[in-house]
Amino acid sequence: MKYNLLSFPAAALVVGLLAGNPASAQVVTNAAQAQSGTYAVEPGHTQVGFSVLHFGFTNYLGVFSNVSGTLKLDTKNPASSRLSVSIPVASVQTTSAKLDDELKGDQWFDAAKFPNATFESTSVRVTGRNDAIVTGNLTLHGVTKPETLKVHFIGAGVNALDKKYTTGFEATGTIKRSDFGVKMYVPYVSDDVTLRISGAFERQD
Repeated sequence: MKYNLLSFPAAALVVGLLAGNPASAQVVTNAAQAQSGTYAVEPGHTQVGFSVLHFGFTNYLGVFSNVSGTLKLDTKNPASSRLSVSIPVASVQTTSAKLDDELKGDQWFDAAKFPNATFESTSVRVTGRNDAIVTGNLTLHGVTKPETLKVHFIGAGVNALDKKYTTGFEATGTIKRSDFGVKMYVPYVSDDVTLRISGAFERQD
């Protein structure tokens, strides 16, 4: 999987200039100004990143992609918002193809037996103008546990490229992989897994 990281902002800038104003002018950065409604995950720009401490030497990074799901966003009553996502475990990618295959195997995520990880929110608690604590049930490796994410609203507006109303968030959190039965090499590869999630959603209604 290869991307030209410069192509996306460059293309958006060109479109904005041709339209006579910058693309950023169409984006609101106050969560209360975003449109309420039902959204679908935009998988091309949604990533579930993770990192573990590898043998005490490096924070090793990986990512899951091809996420699907829905967001019911209520900006007037954020506590009633709901999130449901599904993450195909076999999408895992690191800088090592050999490790990618190992992670999909039965000593790690066992993608053949447990093909998807899911997160279903159960509560949303606003902590700031653009921030909230989202609690929900994470199912991974056949085990379901309550987990908490710190969520930050990035922006919302009409995407200059596809003309779809889009909203974006960043979420962070930490889970213990042993809680989900993924114990290979603990503690040499850390039990704590740091999550950093970039979520893009397109309005459906």
